Amino acid sequence: MDFDSSHRTAQIDTFLAKAGWGDATRIPLGQDASTRRYIRLVRPDAARALLMDAPRIEADPCPPEADEALRNQMGWNAQTRLAASRVDAFVLLAGFLAEHGLRPPQIMAHDTAAGLALIEDFGDGREIARQIERGLVDETEAYVAAADVLTKIDALPVPVHLEVGSEVWPILEFDRLALATNADLYADWLPVQAGGGALEGKLRARWEAERDALIQQAMAFPRGLTLRDFHAENLLWLEGGQIGLLDFQDAVKGWDAWDISMLTQDARRAVSPEAAEAAISHYVNTTGKDRAAFDERLAVIGALNALRIAGIFARLMIRDGKPRYGLFQPRQLSILARNLSHPALEGMAAFVRETTPFVFEAKP
Repeated sequence: MDFDSSHRTAQIDTFLAKAGWGDATRIPLGQDASTRRYIRLVRPDAARALLMDAPRIEADPCPPEADEALRNQMGWNAQTRLAASRVDAFVLLAGFLAEHGLRPPQIMAHDTAAGLALIEDFGDGREIARQIERGLVDETEAYVAAADVLTKIDALPVPVHLEVGSEVWPILEFDRLALATNADLYADWLPVQAGGGALEGKLRARWEAERDALIQQAMAFPRGLTLRDFHAENLLWLEGGQIGLLDFQDAVKGWDAWDISMLTQDARRAVSPEAAEAAISHYVNTTGKDRAAFDERLAVIGALNALRIAGIFARLMIRDGKPRYGLFQPRQLSILARNLSHPALEGMAAFVRETTPFVFEAKP
């Protein structure tokens, strides 16, 4: 569906009128990295809100009962993401997080079938990345506050599904297929960045063996609720140092180390070693986890995640003609190399050093 089609405009007009925002001025804020866009609404009484415009144009998310064959047939969302840019996922997860004392935007109205939601407007420039850049918040303070949110999430049960009225959204388990398909982005694209081709034949078989060894380690780790995209661009610094949450609709039953790795191993900005260590120490000490065991989980999960992201960046540069991702890739490769330095990843480290040695030469 075209965002600017007359049919879509009519749907939005009807939705806003019903919600009491039909007379609001509309200020487009642009499309995000998915199939969503946001429009700021300002009523004559100066009240403000955001319209989330998320038409249901993506491939379907993974059905809870789907086996691997069906998921492979359905495609990327079912294989690896397990979710989609769905309003019902955002709304139900926002309610769950708010119920447990966290700070997603308030939901004022929504229409799941139309892919529209009226949500709280936190304001401009609240992302902790922007706040740190402008000197409005200390980096270490912000990262510790973000890690504290994860200590609260760590204590939550992982629901099988969320249900409000007639709407139900499953919280699926991030599994072997999801990890393997995501990690394969490295094998398909990073050698191409070096001027070669995707790994094939004996090299591909060796890659799959090393990949599966990492996945086997990951599958033995304890599970917990994982928001998936927990980083400084999606975390907002609100009044009183409270952390506002965005982009949590892809939440799954994952691992404690996933969100910490997204927070402290960020290709988008150089997280200082001091801030990263303060965040990890706060999380480990508050939750009572064993530091050595957590560091191993962080290296394994962080490496699987870094293989995925490095492959995505290479694909964006090569296939999609988006050279700006080359600005992020050196930092991402250094993140991958750092994770591979852990003794638990000796086999994968040797393989990456053989097939793409430039990973270990990257300067962030």
